[in-house]
Amino acid sequence: MTRTAYVNARVFTADGPEWADAIAVDGATVAAVGTEADVWAAAGADAEVVDLGGRLVLPGVVDAHTHLVMMGEALGRVGLTDARTLEEIRDRLLAARAAAPDAPRLLGRGWLFDSVPGGVPNAVMLDALLPDVPVYLDANDYHSCWVNTAALAELGITRDTPDPLGGRIGRDADGEPDGMLYETAAQVHVWDHLASQSTDADRDAAVERTIAAYLATGVTGVVDMAFDELGLAAFRRAAERRGGTLPIRVVAHWFVANTGDEAQNLAQVRNAVALAAEVDTPWLRIAGIKLVLDGVIDACTAAMRHPYVDGSNADPIWPLDALRPVVAEADAAGLQVAMHAIGDAASGIALDALEHAIAVNGERDRRHRIEHLEYVDRADVDRLARLGVVASMQPVHADPAIWANWAAMLGDERADRGFPWTEVTDAGAVLAFSTDAPTAPHESLPNLYVAATRRSALDASFPANHPEYAVPLADAVRHATRDAAYSCREEHVRGRIAPGLAADFAVIDRNPFDLGDEALLEAHVVRTVVAGRTAYEVSDAEEDVAAGEDERAVA
Repeated sequence: MTRTAYVNARVFTADGPEWADAIAVDGATVAAVGTEADVWAAAGADAEVVDLGGRLVLPGVVDAHTHLVMMGEALGRVGLTDARTLEEIRDRLLAARAAAPDAPRLLGRGWLFDSVPGGVPNAVMLDALLPDVPVYLDANDYHSCWVNTAALAELGITRDTPDPLGGRIGRDADGEPDGMLYETAAQVHVWDHLASQSTDADRDAAVERTIAAYLATGVTGVVDMAFDELGLAAFRRAAERRGGTLPIRVVAHWFVANTGDEAQNLAQVRNAVALAAEVDTPWLRIAGIKLVLDGVIDACTAAMRHPYVDGSNADPIWPLDALRPVVAEADAAGLQVAMHAIGDAASGIALDALEHAIAVNGERDRRHRIEHLEYVDRADVDRLARLGVVASMQPVHADPAIWANWAAMLGDERADRGFPWTEVTDAGAVLAFSTDAPTAPHESLPNLYVAATRRSALDASFPANHPEYAVPLADAVRHATRDAAYSCREEHVRGRIAPGLAADFAVIDRNPFDLGDEALLEAHVVRTVVAGRTAYEVSDAEEDVAAGEDERAVA
């Protein structure tokens, strides 16, 4: 078995003690971490030596909430997050069409409501320039889809098409579809249609793009939060291409939709139970189920205890009566339950359902999770901690560059308590960081920057967004590594650099602990090690080029 000594480093262990100078790796695991003398004693004189040149080493990041196939697909679509006017959105779409004039449809992602006049997109805005090709544009949060008239025709959506359970087809004053599809209307019409047009080869390419992108940013493990048959098949093929293994560790939560019928809902849970027993390897594992309880604040589809500024509100996608039996069934089977809950009404319902499951099934270590918690009642933060529920949150969703519309929908008083990370940790709950890619950029270092500063990783001109909720950089790293591993019941396997744990770590070309948080925006991952093997590495020449580009950018 190969033994390697990684020396001349600044190793942040996310363990105790926090800092070390070297790591000894024996096969796939860490044999020792500490001084170089400690490491030489463990590695032996015949070990391979890797001199890291004084660089920073962090535990491999575990992106605790992501969407793997969707992320790979998004990386191949027109990016619109930083297109801040309708004209710029149109220009990018026209350029993409010119580059692929024979493509059967035009796909984009990431647009923001406040980049569109009045915050109200419609088909006419797209028809003016692209009338003959179907256009599908997922919103930044992936809870709405903006389409043109050609896409509505391709989908077969007319004034007589009913709204699906938990969703809405936008309509104009005459009742005609207006080009906006909200929540499950986007899922059942757009996502299902586009999936039917994709091939296994398309999904395989998306998986490979995702794996490569994550390894390049120091991510060694991921938790997919809407796994389905197509995603499972794609990752099984990816493992088969590599002799039964993967270059990144995948834990998945099986998506369970509210059909409106309890028997059908419970049948979905039982299917997930069977799959969890079948799909259980060190590289690919189904851990639980995912339920989407509400929408998003930007589109006023998150379920709130009090109305939005415009007087509207949204019902939960999973009312408590429908949710209780599903959560109790999954809990009884030992599955982890992850519930998307962005509004305070939704997170309250999630906690009510978990309390019911505990009452029905008795006390034990559960490790259930609530995803996002963008606006949560203060009393529910304490309840979250008391129940041992993991708060799974995404720093990049609090980036000040995308904050304005979110805050405008809630009003100042509620917006002042948005994304209250320190309230969660002060209450004693475990906080796991992630990106929710592709609803936000997947890169780990900018995510840590937003966590540690509440400043924008997209546009430095914005002031910090409620910096009282920022977390120290060391804590941010722990939430993205140690605590993210805890969130998927793997804290004894990975998430720290410690003897006996997986040798999963990333080498960074500059040290923000010494240089300040801003260095996270200029830093690059130069090596990613997964299970003791280098899965990604930048050559010295590539590193020199990157350093030169950073210097020119600063100048």
